[in-house]
Amino acid sequence: MENQKGRAIAVVNEKGGVGKTATVINLAAVLSRRGQKILVVDMDPQFNATRGLGIEPSEDTCTTYTVMVADEVPDPKACVMATKWPGLSLIPACVDLAGAEAELTGEEGRENRLHRLAPLLDEFDFILLDTPPSLSLLTVCVFSFAREVLIPCQTHPFAYAALDDLLDTIGMVKEEINPDLGLCGVVPTFYDHRTRVSRQVMEKLSADPRFAGKVFGAVIRYNITIAESAAYGKPVVFFRGGSAGAGDYGRLADEVLARRP
Repeated sequence: MENQKGRAIAVVNEKGGVGKTATVINLAAVLSRRGQKILVVDMDPQFNATRGLGIEPSEDTCTTYTVMVADEVPDPKACVMATKWPGLSLIPACVDLAGAEAELTGEEGRENRLHRLAPLLDEFDFILLDTPPSLSLLTVCVFSFAREVLIPCQTHPFAYAALDDLLDTIGMVKEEINPDLGLCGVVPTFYDHRTRVSRQVMEKLSADPRFAGKVFGAVIRYNITIAESAAYGKPVVFFRGGSAGAGDYGRLADEVLARRP
């Protein structure tokens, strides 16, 4: 995939509730407004990224489950759905994706199933992949396909501690499956400057040598508008463009654009 133009970024954290899916849909939305052609690939069986972009998959929808388990390689373009917003497309997930790991037991090369999407790297500037909040075959498949990892880290001690296991997983995948996988950056989320714990975790992230030069200057502050926008199936930049959440994700998008792999 070296000669293809698109950047494939896995948005990953094995701990739930850290703003992972919110980061996928809102970063995607802002990048599309910056003139980039964006594809969101929902690899979470809870399919919150799909719903967060205002789409409810039907039984005949081509989803990431189709991509993973089809015996014959599907045309990836047939799985791409347009959203309401120009430049922003989606391959949705569905609840059946939860069974993909069991269905692929014993299949040779199953960790490479997402490479079926490789032709889309010539069609999109960014492919952002949402992942389950756990280590599973789905996560490994995303790591196998992606070239960059973006880690949302809630500014909470438990979320910071969970980074150890995540970095171990990334290291294993780099060694065994995908040597080109690299860290795009760590974005602090749910930051509240009024609390000592948020400030302490920010200090730890900034001082951690594992993330030297990789902690984004953009910080996603605690903002109820981000959750409200998800309930309406809209990225926050389209829901309330003047909100603090929209501004935070705007700054993150600018940094991602500036960080070439």
